[in-house]
Amino acid sequence: MSYNTFGREFRFTTWGESHGPALGATVDGVPPGVPLTKDYIQRFMDRRRPGTSKHTTQRREPDQVRILSGVFEGVTTGTSIQLMIENTDQRSKDYGDIATSFRPGHADITYHLKYGVRDYRGGGRSSARETAARVAAGAVAQAVLGALVPDLKITGYMVQMGAMHLDRARLDLSAVDDNPFFLPDADAVQAWSDYLDGIRKDQNSVGAAIEVCVQGCPAGLGAPVYAKLDTDLAAAMMSINAVKAVEIGEGMASAALTGVDNADEIRMGPDGPEFLSNHAGGILGGISTGQDIVVRFAIKPTSSITTPRRSINARGEEIDVITKGRHDPCVGIRAVPVAEAMAACVILDHLLMDRAQTGGVRGQIG
Repeated sequence: MSYNTFGREFRFTTWGESHGPALGATVDGVPPGVPLTKDYIQRFMDRRRPGTSKHTTQRREPDQVRILSGVFEGVTTGTSIQLMIENTDQRSKDYGDIATSFRPGHADITYHLKYGVRDYRGGGRSSARETAARVAAGAVAQAVLGALVPDLKITGYMVQMGAMHLDRARLDLSAVDDNPFFLPDADAVQAWSDYLDGIRKDQNSVGAAIEVCVQGCPAGLGAPVYAKLDTDLAAAMMSINAVKAVEIGEGMASAALTGVDNADEIRMGPDGPEFLSNHAGGILGGISTGQDIVVRFAIKPTSSITTPRRSINARGEEIDVITKGRHDPCVGIRAVPVAEAMAACVILDHLLMDRAQTGGVRGQIG
């Protein structure tokens, strides 16, 4: 079993390879009667699509999604939804040189060790191309969340790219969709662009850090111990290609805080409890507090680079590897829509689980 399915009540299974004829997702657990169209899903696909700027891979994929089942006359039927995205711009010959060698930092060697066979064309299932199917599934989740929790909003953005860091004092979420870096600071875009140009010209790549903020999430989602909301969010983000670390709220920085500093104090407001800070990132004891949920993760540099790196081949011979092809100098850029999609899937999954367990009934205060 290769575990290609994610979720409990809202589940999706992705399929397909980077250079196969198509990839896609089978989505199950969607309530009936939710408005859903191909054009709605395409809005999310276009944000992740490759070749949209000089800062991403120049592979030209339109990423046009097709809905094959589960939608009738513009609404969901309650049955499984099959989504398909055709691959139209493969250049498999670019990968001929690595058919029997292993790119350092890439999953080539672990796939070979586990399965004894691997699709070397673009990395097969280990390619970031697989995330297109996640974004399609996430768009379905966004449609359902829009119907059930209209005020909920999920926004992802870059907070670091190599040596470049977001100035938190200038954070402006309205700027995120107006630049190729999903950067919430319009004035910093040119400096980030110049920096990445230098990385690319050096035939190198660079890592990044992404933050996702979920606003308007109801209190009470999640469950103690083995179905914590933060546990599933962390697993969702860690499952994205090239992610090496995840944190919620203060995350690793909480190790330097005292109890006095870290405690999110509470007062009673006109509409119920109000937290005076959000070090917890909107989740306490695995259950949402109603505050903004803040998830942050680090993505390693793209492993496929044209600078020679020492490695071995399948015969055990020592070699130098140069990876041809079209690759992102910073794969973290296109991870932003993927992270939003995964967050949407987790939030919807927990919303449906909560409806099944509690019916939305909440403990009363005051």
